[in-house]
Amino acid sequence: MTAQITIRKVPRSVRNELASRAALEGKSLQRYLLDLLEETVSYPSPAMLMEEVRKRVKAAGTRISVAEILEARDADRR
Repeated sequence: MTAQITIRKVPRSVRNELASRAALEGKSLQRYLLDLLEETVSYPSPAMLMEEVRKRVKAAGTRISVAEILEARDADRR
């Protein structure tokens, strides 16, 4: 099942840039925008990632300091 979405008041310059990018990829503007939307929802948003991190930290019950994180990161660089 599909749905229709309408976006109002899109500046002409934005519409033209999107159409240009679509043409470069050999796509219609409709297909290009649908592909962008599908790609966007295929990855978690930054807010979703942070919520997952918070849940994992709470579940683990441990805290790591910034200094410990940086030390572990830098250990591989030596």
